[in-house]
Amino acid sequence: MRRMLPIAFFAVLVFIAAAAQDHAESTRKLLARVEPSYPGIARTMHITGTVRIEAVVAPNGTVKSTSVLGGHPVLAQSAMDAVRKCRWEAGPHETKEVVILNFRPD
Repeated sequence: MRRMLPIAFFAVLVFIAAAAQDHAESTRKLLARVEPSYPGIARTMHITGTVRIEAVVAPNGTVKSTSVLGGHPVLAQSAMDAVRKCRWEAGPHETKEVVILNFRPD
């Protein structure tokens, strides 16, 4: 017997596929990457990890806005500050770029 899935399940799949397609089309060359500073409280608490940031990049290559996609909240602000200082190559229109930052104590 075939199992029927609710319509909402298919809507979620379509949304995920559309989001993946948007990201695949929007990769620019990163010209200047800024390394994040390791927050003092993270060092004290021995917090390490990876933070994923989505940056909206203007046509001139500067960052218009950032948002956290995943990672430890203690590391997120430092990651966003670093990504805001990064520069990409110029492009014909605004794009969304995903930046992955790794935090490890020195």
